[in-house]
Amino acid sequence: MKSETVSFTGSLGERLVGIIDRPDNEDVTAFALFAHCFTCSKDLRASSIISRALAEEGFAVLRFDFTGLGESEGDFSETGFPSNMDDLVTASEFLAEEYQAPELLIGHSLGGSAVVHVATRIASSKAVATIGAPYDPEHVAGLIGDDVETIRERGEATVSIGGRPFRIRREFLETLQRDNLAETVRLMRRALLVLHSPVDAVVGIENAARLFDAARHPKSFVSLDDADHLLRKSQDAKYAGRLIGTWAAKYVGP
Repeated sequence: MKSETVSFTGSLGERLVGIIDRPDNEDVTAFALFAHCFTCSKDLRASSIISRALAEEGFAVLRFDFTGLGESEGDFSETGFPSNMDDLVTASEFLAEEYQAPELLIGHSLGGSAVVHVATRIASSKAVATIGAPYDPEHVAGLIGDDVETIRERGEATVSIGGRPFRIRREFLETLQRDNLAETVRLMRRALLVLHSPVDAVVGIENAARLFDAARHPKSFVSLDDADHLLRKSQDAKYAGRLIGTWAAKYVGP
């Protein structure tokens, strides 16, 4: 497996940084696009392990930092769920122009909700895999906790998420509410794989049930057993990556 650092212009005009993990040989099954979890980055251990596991399965995977996160430029407080989706579309355009259009979309947590939403905007996509994805993106507001009311009253606030400070504005919360995932997934018309842990303490398993029920066939569900939300155990992340690769091979590629 080999990795390459790349950069491209995101939806808000900022420089976004990503990594493409791919097989050592040039025989690539298909290109995939990976969306990381809320306030995470492409360098989250689980993201790296999943992408590399997919590379071992013959996929080339682009994982990148959304605007204002990780190594990417921009102000996180100026972003929102719609800009995350737009970043994914620009990432797919970058792949199509410089490498190969992505056929597989993968999203972790809120990134899972995002890839479901953009699937129809990325014409080359044939299969979508979600990992611990919330059925309702507004679920993210729960991670902000008591600061939600402060943000709504004052317009913005600096909150601690995962031990790191983030400035979040009222507009960000409002963008999470403009959503109809049931209709979106029903009209997606892509193969769907839902992976979720029954003991996920951040995004409950009921989210997976609602997502799966709303989708049309072909669709599959896999339990991640005792994995936590961030797939901190390397074996859980590797299992997810390999499983996605095996499943997706039926729907993508030559």
